[in-house]
Amino acid sequence: QVQLVESGGGLVQAGGSLRLSCAASGLSFSSYAMGWFRQAPGKEREFVASISRSGGLIYYADPVKGRFTISRDNAKNTVYLQMNSLKPEDTAVYSCGAQARLYGSDYVRRPNAYDYWGQGTQVTVSS
Repeated sequence: QVQLVESGGGLVQAGGSLRLSCAASGLSFSSYAMGWFRQAPGKEREFVASISRSGGLIYYADPVKGRFTISRDNAKNTVYLQMNSLKPEDTAVYSCGAQARLYGSDYVRRPNAYDYWGQGTQVTVSS
């Protein structure tokens, strides 16, 4: 069956960096666009970044532009999220999603656009 497994979360001080990974199995990875979302306590799931199947088209949420970088390695069936200059407001559970439908700027920002999800990894940024 399809599995998405995130790793790399943890506790970091403000201004620090973390690199999240999402390893996929059970699907043809290069046929899926991938997205990162986050959810803080008491808040809705929020779009962070997405990357097209080939990696050639990327979108970011405004709060993370210039600080976060999404990338993928189709040979390793893995998508990454490099997070720099972290802020306390970045604290959340970060999850990756996979979808094989449309890849448009508005569509990929919707959680219901994604077919598969990982369990998430906690990122905590202390001030």
